[in-house]
Amino acid sequence: MAEKKPGLVKSALINWLGIPIQLTSSEFWQEWFGTSKSGKSVSAQSAMQLSTVWACVRLVSETVPSLPLKLYRRLPDGSRELARNHELFRVLCQSPNKEMTPFRFMLMLVASLCLRHNAFVEKVRVGRKIVSLVPLLPQCVTVKRLDSGALEYTFSEPGKQPRKIAEDDMMHIRGFGLDGVCGSDPLKYGRDVLGSAMAADEAAGAVFANGMQTSGVLTHEAGTLKPGQREELRKSLNTFAGSKNAGKLMVLEAGLKYQGISMDPEAAQMLETRRFNVEEICRWFKVPPYMVGHTDKQSSWASSVEGMNLLFLVHSLAPMLENIEQEIQRCLLGAANDEYYAEFSVEGLLRADSAGRAQFYIHALQNGWMSRNDVRRLENLPPVPGGDVLTVQSNLIPLDQLGKVPADGARARAALMSWLGQDDNHEKAAKAA
Repeated sequence: MAEKKPGLVKSALINWLGIPIQLTSSEFWQEWFGTSKSGKSVSAQSAMQLSTVWACVRLVSETVPSLPLKLYRRLPDGSRELARNHELFRVLCQSPNKEMTPFRFMLMLVASLCLRHNAFVEKVRVGRKIVSLVPLLPQCVTVKRLDSGALEYTFSEPGKQPRKIAEDDMMHIRGFGLDGVCGSDPLKYGRDVLGSAMAADEAAGAVFANGMQTSGVLTHEAGTLKPGQREELRKSLNTFAGSKNAGKLMVLEAGLKYQGISMDPEAAQMLETRRFNVEEICRWFKVPPYMVGHTDKQSSWASSVEGMNLLFLVHSLAPMLENIEQEIQRCLLGAANDEYYAEFSVEGLLRADSAGRAQFYIHALQNGWMSRNDVRRLENLPPVPGGDVLTVQSNLIPLDQLGKVPADGARARAALMSWLGQDDNHEKAAKAA
């Protein structure tokens, strides 16, 4: 049993700290004794207990999977088609592994990127064919640069022996980082901000748990109370402490006088600090505060749901989507393969705005870069006969053609007059008369 204890201790440390470290590393002792200025220890588990962190991570990690990821093939004429016959189409778009749907698979990757700025996916092969993609917990993966220049990944799963994973068998998606090897841990750099928010939440909870609603001081004209009297008074006051005892009537004895002392939470900056912490945390996760329910003193650049979604898409999601697409190209399809590529359909983010979506379709149909069947496919409607024809508005003519009858129009007019049994001479004579 003694030989197994170090392994159990190491597994427990990995789970508790969130990153694989050793007892000889300074990070271990810093984590135990608190590294934030507020004295709070910050890990992934403790950070997720903050409502703002929970809302930010959940918002981003649930929004990205809602944008369909498709595998396309470029055609010689510049268009594209779904690459249904490609061996990776099923793995990327239908079933990444036997336990996960594409939504759950992408949700885990994005959540790892939000909390760790690293996401690791192991490629499972049969021969040379990739048959499955298995996401790994980023806190259990370490990256090492070998003397050859290649990267070696070690996966230390709790309760099991660590195993090496070759660089060719790993898809490593990196978030923002400074060394190019791994993404920088946002919990490490934002430790003071998150620790301050934890301390403010703890202080607020202590106020409601221990604060006496009829707060004030008791004065006694006789001077100092005896120890027994003081203890009895303390027990009596405990019956009025806490939020569940709010509003009870306090009875004073032995000449005691009550003098209330009002402590305004606004004056103590408790509420203001908690509001500011919400904005601070949102900065770390690149999430607009109004998207996590923080609307106090909110000035929005956009005046519609479509505009807000577009703002969130451009500044928050677009870099992450581009990063994931390029890593799929590099690690799965091959950087030199320009025939196939993966892409997120960001139009799904604007699906909730029916007015904006309708206006988008109108412009597409009137300018001839989408057909009616293209629109129906986006709306999950079956195609209609003749719906693949591209149409444009015919009322736009060059300025030098104003007032002139086009040649096609003249021929059509002549044919109509002939059908009516008239010609231009008859018409001229009628006008002269």
